[in-house]
Amino acid sequence: MLLSGATYVLMETMRRVALEGTQLARAQVGTIRLKLLKIGAVIVRSTRRIRVMLSSAFPYQELFEQVELALRT
Repeated sequence: MLLSGATYVLMETMRRVALEGTQLARAQVGTIRLKLLKIGAVIVRSTRRIRVMLSSAFPYQELFEQVELALRT
């Protein structure tokens, strides 16, 4: 129950902060998860870093980059 609550708070914060002014600003949690978080990726682990390589054919690539930039700041 605690993990579900924490996930909901995280998704709500992402919607409020990072998705403001985008097409997913008023989307439900399931829609955000489906369109932004369920992405095919290859994970390469080396000694010093972990690299995540996302698909170049991802249709919401620009929106994903916008959300990433908003969450970094």
